[in-house]
Amino acid sequence: VMAMAQKVKEDKNAPKYLKGAVPVENGIVTFKKSFRVPGQSDAQLYENMLFYVKDNLVVKGIEDAWTRMLSEGKEDGVIAARVEEWMVFSKKFLSLDQTRLRYQINVTTGQGKVNITVTQISYLYGEEWEENKPTGKGGEIYRAEEWITDEHALNKKGSKVLSGSGKFRRKTIDRMNEIFENAMDMFEEKVKEEQKRIALIEQRAQMMQSRAQQFLMGDPDEQASMMADAMMQLQGQQPIEGEAEVMEAEEALP
Repeated sequence: VMAMAQKVKEDKNAPKYLKGAVPVENGIVTFKKSFRVPGQSDAQLYENMLFYVKDNLVVKGIEDAWTRMLSEGKEDGVIAARVEEWMVFSKKFLSLDQTRLRYQINVTTGQGKVNITVTQISYLYGEEWEENKPTGKGGEIYRAEEWITDEHALNKKGSKVLSGSGKFRRKTIDRMNEIFENAMDMFEEKVKEEQKRIALIEQRAQMMQSRAQQFLMGDPDEQASMMADAMMQLQGQQPIEGEAEVMEAEEALP
């Protein structure tokens, strides 16, 4: 039981919830995600993301005046919506701790790329209930800038999420990641291909950097030996370390 309790405690203060996890731009909490989708036309990107915002966020949001499409992007290319949805902290028998999460999402597409921005985040917490139903009246309204930033939701060392506002921070970070991941799932295979290509490029760069560092740190004899190996590799007489794995991964790409 103690081990399980310790695990829960560690999860609440996982690195993904700590310093820098809630980005702030010009004083406003702003979550962003950009990803490339090769092989898709601008029209396909637009239609997929319009469907995602309308049918996966707006339609599934709380049905009230707050949740609605602001723009379908036909004129300015920006798909925009305001969404209000339930964010549940804990649910037990005869006990429900939840808040209304409100945010605006903006999406632009084009040139094989999708850009998503979520901002204007706020919460309505502790509202009044009537006949076992939330009314949307009363309670407290918290703005993300005053509630879930590093300044307001972490201890001074930035090593621990505070109680109270901390649960809003954790759940908001999780929800933003979920929104971005679900958007990427609309193009799952294409995005995976692009991410694999980027990983290969990064792997090659790391290999080159490692070899350069080894060469600079070696003595003259080691440098001469490395130069000889490099010449043999260029002439195809000796395999390059790690190159087989990279080539195998490249061949797996479509």
